[in-house]
Formats: sequence, C-alpha cells, structure tokens
Amino acid sequence: MNVVAALIERDGQVLICQRKSGRHAHKWEFPGGKIEPGENPEDALARELREELALEARIGEELYRTEFRYGQGPRIHLKFFRVREFTGEPVNLQFERIEWAARDALPGYDFLEGDVEFVRSLADHRL
Repeated sequence: MNVVAALIERDGQVLICQRKSGRHAHKWEFPGGKIEPGENPEDALARELREELALEARIGEELYRTEFRYGQGPRIHLKFFRVREFTGEPVNLQFERIEWAARDALPGYDFLEGDVEFVRSLADHRL
C-alpha cells in the first residue's frame, strides 16, 4: 500500500493531527493518505489535504520515506513531503484534533509507530 503524508510548516511549527476512535485511535499523525490508482504521490497528497483540512497546497520536495507494517496488515510504503505554501486556514474535517506544534515538542505526542523515526528526525533537526 502506498501512502503519502505532509509536513505542513508555518511560523516554525508543524501541523499534526490526532485520529478519532477506531483503528489506531487517538494516535497522532501527519495529514495524508492512500495513493489511489492512477495518481502520482504529489496529486494524491494535494487531494488528501483538500479532503482532510480544506487546504489548497503546493506540494514540495520529498523529505523522507519508510516502510512499515502494523501487525499482519499490508506493508505500507510511506513518503513524507514538505508543504510550505498553502491557501486558507486548516479546517479539521476528519480528525479528533489538529494542532500546530514545535518540532522539539513532537516526541511528547503519541505518534503512529510508522511515523516515530520521522518524528525523531524532525525533533533532532536532521530534516
């Protein structure tokens, strides 16, 4: 399964999102989602940001990629992209909460396991 996520940056902070109840309930993540058949990663991420946050975003460079598997589920190929340019203010359309957070504070949130190494890289200012 191919998945994309956005590192949305503004004023030295990044936007993080908390899942609602259900699978991985209340875990924090970066906005994004699955790539649909026929989509390229950047188009998929732009679509997901419209659906989840009502943002029109310019997708920047790929920052990080990883593979992860939750239990016996499918192997997830996850790509993170930088987003510095967007119009509008993020509107929470799908999450329990959304929050702007400083990079240094990210390790204090309970992120999805597949995001943890990326979070460490951000907090250590390696990305």
